[in-house]
Amino acid sequence: MKPSIKQLIEEHKADFYHDLARLIAIPSIKGPAVEGAPYGNENKKVLEEVMAIAANYGFTPHLVDNSVAYVQIGEGEDYIGIMGHLDVVEAGGQWTSPPFTLTQREGKLFARGILDNKGPIFSCLYGLKLLVDHGYPINKTIRILFGSDEESGSSDIARYLKYEKAPTFAFTPDCKYPVVYGERGILAVEYETSFRPETLAKITGIIGEQDRSFVPDHLSCQIEGKTIEVTGKRAPSNAPDMGENAITLLAKEIETFSTDSKIKAYFAWIVKSLHNQHYGEGLNMHWQDAMSGFLNVTPYLLQKTATGFKLGLSIRYPVSYTENDVLEGLQQAAYPIETTVKVVRSLPSILHDKNLPEIQQLTQAYDTVTGLDSTPVTTTGATYARFLPNTVAFGPSFPGQKGIAHNVDEYMNESDLLLNMEIYMQAILNLCE
Repeated sequence: MKPSIKQLIEEHKADFYHDLARLIAIPSIKGPAVEGAPYGNENKKVLEEVMAIAANYGFTPHLVDNSVAYVQIGEGEDYIGIMGHLDVVEAGGQWTSPPFTLTQREGKLFARGILDNKGPIFSCLYGLKLLVDHGYPINKTIRILFGSDEESGSSDIARYLKYEKAPTFAFTPDCKYPVVYGERGILAVEYETSFRPETLAKITGIIGEQDRSFVPDHLSCQIEGKTIEVTGKRAPSNAPDMGENAITLLAKEIETFSTDSKIKAYFAWIVKSLHNQHYGEGLNMHWQDAMSGFLNVTPYLLQKTATGFKLGLSIRYPVSYTENDVLEGLQQAAYPIETTVKVVRSLPSILHDKNLPEIQQLTQAYDTVTGLDSTPVTTTGATYARFLPNTVAFGPSFPGQKGIAHNVDEYMNESDLLLNMEIYMQAILNLCE
């Protein structure tokens, strides 16, 4: 009699952690393109490392255009894919343990990439190894793919598809449970507002880490000779309610301390429109639908320019709305004086038929292993499912878990990571039926 999946995982978890730590140790943050490494040397190195690990397991690894590595069980061009990524975001902030060392404490595993996405995608590879080693039936072609540019736009997918056929069906373990059959549209815009030089001279440049991927948490500037410094709480940009945005906190302080009426008016508009207005209320865009819930908005950039101020907003909008709907709303909500709107990122929403047989097979795997509500859902996130055809997101975060991925002290509960492996192993078996 074959051991159960749960038994296999428990017996081999120490080896799994050992090899996962090898991937974690590589700081695979996108770097300058060099010959043979389009996303930087570290991102190429992590692909080579996972290929070496896979070869040690007895798989034959492949590298496509120095961008995507994969291993495959079965023959033929048609395959079921499992696609994750090994690149990570910067590990800024004050960590309580080294971000590129896999650290276990109090039942949790800490590291940059443990959740997003090295831990989950590697659990798929290790789970496939366990199934093969112990004679479980794999009677369809399964391909596990490792990308290296998901965090910076997923251009690795286009490079992969230039040489390889798309999967007949795939899932990416890079979002949440249950199966994610739809992803909201994403629009990032920059409001650029002009000011006269003598007005602009009263405020210095704004200092602090700002990026589209997170709610900024610490900013400072000088206004009319007074130093202003604010501290908020960082959170992923698709969960603004989990953080406290330093942009709007700074705007409140500038509005209070400035004696210039034009500066006061501009920053008062930011406060009124955006401070704790996570669902578009302050922009008169409090929209929702039954499939995907409310629109949300995250200020991610406030920058002084040579001619004024630039304010960046990331919008996640419901699947029943269009990009044009959002742009019209943003135009109407713009600061009314000398302001233009520029689109800097555009990802239309996607929606799959949640009754697809493969989605039902994933749903059954989740239900079998966890017994939790397995009704398919939608997300505010952006995954490889937007770029790789026939793909849905599936895990790794369980209901109620959010705001962890891009934060300081990124973690997974050890029990959750092992439960993920169990779900993914069951999903592979279901997809092979």
